[in-house]
Amino acid sequence: MTKHRISRRIAFVGIAAFSFVPSRILAAETIELAWDDLLPEGTSTIPNSLRGIVDHDRASLSSQQPESTGIRTDWNGKTVQLPGFVVPIEYDGTGVTTFLLVPYVGACVHVPPPPANQLVLVISKRPYELEGMFEAVKVTGKLGTASTSTELADVGYVMEATKITPFG
Repeated sequence: MTKHRISRRIAFVGIAAFSFVPSRILAAETIELAWDDLLPEGTSTIPNSLRGIVDHDRASLSSQQPESTGIRTDWNGKTVQLPGFVVPIEYDGTGVTTFLLVPYVGACVHVPPPPANQLVLVISKRPYELEGMFEAVKVTGKLGTASTSTELADVGYVMEATKITPFG
């Protein structure tokens, strides 16, 4: 009988202590990322001064994609949130289901694509209705590394979106 009381006390103390743990720790934690977080340590993004320069003598914008400096695997399988701009790839009706999430407006369409480690291929089971081309959004979902090539660019990351919301 004494062991039973001790077990109940330990359980009660454990439950009481557990109740003081912040709820965000108990829930699946969402990590808010910035584009620099996708780069390997010691590398930097493309300077803003180069983002608008287009070599019109080249065959395609995708051929002007800078080489990637590598990817980070420490976000694999984590639920993350990343803001960016939508470059649609596939639709279901009028909603986009597959798109590139890019760090700046016009990437992959009007200016050369950023390196693969600055592109995320987003796949959503629920079509997202775009307000307009290059809409700014926040995407939440599981992130993984993927060496994927689309007709627009080589891509370093893939995300299974669970939530897409307008940025702002």
